[in-house]
Amino acid sequence: MSPAASPGAPLSIGVLLPDVLGTYSDAGNATILAQRARWRGIPAEIISVTAAVAPPTTCDIYLLGGGEDTAQIFATEWLGRHPGLLTAVQTSSMLLAVCAGLQILGEAMSDRSGRVSAGLGLLDLTTTPGTRRSVGEVVTTSTLPGIGTLTGFENHMGLTTLGTGTVPLGYVTSGVGNGSADRSGRAGDGALTDRIIGTYMHGPVLARNPALADHLLERATGGHLEPLELPDQAALRRQYIDA
Repeated sequence: MSPAASPGAPLSIGVLLPDVLGTYSDAGNATILAQRARWRGIPAEIISVTAAVAPPTTCDIYLLGGGEDTAQIFATEWLGRHPGLLTAVQTSSMLLAVCAGLQILGEAMSDRSGRVSAGLGLLDLTTTPGTRRSVGEVVTTSTLPGIGTLTGFENHMGLTTLGTGTVPLGYVTSGVGNGSADRSGRAGDGALTDRIIGTYMHGPVLARNPALADHLLERATGGHLEPLELPDQAALRRQYIDA
């Protein structure tokens, strides 16, 4: 397991604020991670961390999902009151952040009224509202070695601009993603660090992209995982890639 967990403890997956950032069933990513770990003989537990409880700081993987503007502001303030958790996701744990979860990790975000809210500053990015909602399938080529094509469903109005040193999770081949181009002129989706994966992809994203799920598991456990051969995965992915 990662340094966040005690030796011999099961892989722990913390779903942060499912009662606030749970609009698009992104908590389902926890189910995918836990099951793919268990299929390999790795015990796993899912911890639901609602707004009413203090978050644990020793989970191997944390998940943040999507939500609307009011939910984003609440989540940012709640997370900011738990510095131990923020330290964990920068030093010892992995974090997957989807849509609103991605936006609140940045430096700042603004709503349609022009109000600017400070983010948590864990990622060098800013988000502003677009003129129209981005809804539909999004396909990218991942910047992570060996991951390849990623697919998901986006539903957001955010235009996210990455700082010059920030790498997207993938470069868009279809859809919108972040909605802005980097210095190379290519449009990206999400953001990536050693411990944080951010994306606009719902789906849940890990159900649609098992290689990304296994990347998170490998980073969390510190070891190589043998591939899983499950029926119909390739056919399902082709359905969305070729759409």
